[in-house]
Amino acid sequence: LGSASAASNPFGAKQSNADAKAKYMAQLMSKATPTENSQLGRNLDGQVEVDLTGYSLRFEKCQFVKAYDQDLAANGYETVLATQRFVIFRLCPSGNCKSCNSGYGEYMVDMENYLGYTVEYRQEEQEEMCGACQDACYSDDAAAGDDAAQDQGQYYNRKLAYYNSDCDTCVSACEKIDSMEENHYLDATNFINCQPVQETDDDGGAYVYAGPICASQGSKIKIGVFTDENCMFLDSSKDVDSYLTDEDGNAFKLSHALLKTTYDTSDCISCAADVEGDDDGAVAEVKDVCAELYEASAKCESPYGFDGITSNSYYANEAANQVANEELVCDFISSLKSGTYSQDGEIVIGGTKVYTAGGTSTTGGQKFALTFFIIGTVGLAVYAAMLHSQLTKGGKADLSHQGGAMA
Repeated sequence: LGSASAASNPFGAKQSNADAKAKYMAQLMSKATPTENSQLGRNLDGQVEVDLTGYSLRFEKCQFVKAYDQDLAANGYETVLATQRFVIFRLCPSGNCKSCNSGYGEYMVDMENYLGYTVEYRQEEQEEMCGACQDACYSDDAAAGDDAAQDQGQYYNRKLAYYNSDCDTCVSACEKIDSMEENHYLDATNFINCQPVQETDDDGGAYVYAGPICASQGSKIKIGVFTDENCMFLDSSKDVDSYLTDEDGNAFKLSHALLKTTYDTSDCISCAADVEGDDDGAVAEVKDVCAELYEASAKCESPYGFDGITSNSYYANEAANQVANEELVCDFISSLKSGTYSQDGEIVIGGTKVYTAGGTSTTGGQKFALTFFIIGTVGLAVYAAMLHSQLTKGGKADLSHQGGAMA
């Protein structure tokens, strides 16, 4: 199982990766770097971070965008449209994350980065929850009657409560995680980076690949089947589960439980890191997942009242390009959210959007409009060429006539 070997460690580290307009937007995502004088930063152990401790991270939408790609054109591919993958997220005031209707910032980042950081965070959270479950639910400390042991047991129970869990729920959940492969399941997060899953025939034919896709009009992220090693060309007729078998032919299915936590809008990620110990004077730090995604993202902050880089002169000096292009960023994010693109990244030209299992199809009205505009454009071009030719000939005739009269 090419895929099973990749899934042998459900907590393995994930890596990340980042048109005319879409490619330009991607370039804007890495321009924000805080300075030591920034009013938004704190100098912690020599590191300066944007102060996001009062905010929580919330997924908004996943969107594919198909755009012209010079490399595809130069290499003679069947299409010159490459697929760009974006995720829109918000940083919401922590006490208002579920509604998130004011004082927030809206951001766009490539899907690889978003999944890389959020999956890593959720994996660590899962490991810590199961660790606390082991300590609290399989320990004999409380039964020992020792006051210190009972205090320790209460501490473990508080840790479980932090993850909104208890022994009745965590034991079952963690046992399912531990026995996932034994029950012929693979964690879907093992496929957030494009990878081959199986050859299409026994003669060493073309590979098929698995990678993340946008689903349910961008409200979810799932794993799809692609025909190329960069996961740009989706084959919606295939199901990834059909290719997940081990060397003995045993079939596997994907478990989406962990992947779902990366786009669950009801479970925001608090950006304030836990303060170790009982030091009430300890300064809260920003979680890496928030800091990294904030730095990597294109930012739309001013329209929503977020006190970010666009309202801070010190930060703006280091992020002038980002600040100067905020209106463009906001417009592009708005276009991604408003249905300008179909689920698989095609531009929607008027009419009703028609979604199929893997993408979109055009309506009769759209086909008529496209045909009308194409024929009309060609007709105008021919007429312009004819008119230009007549004017040119007329000009030459007049000049010839004038020259003869002067002679």
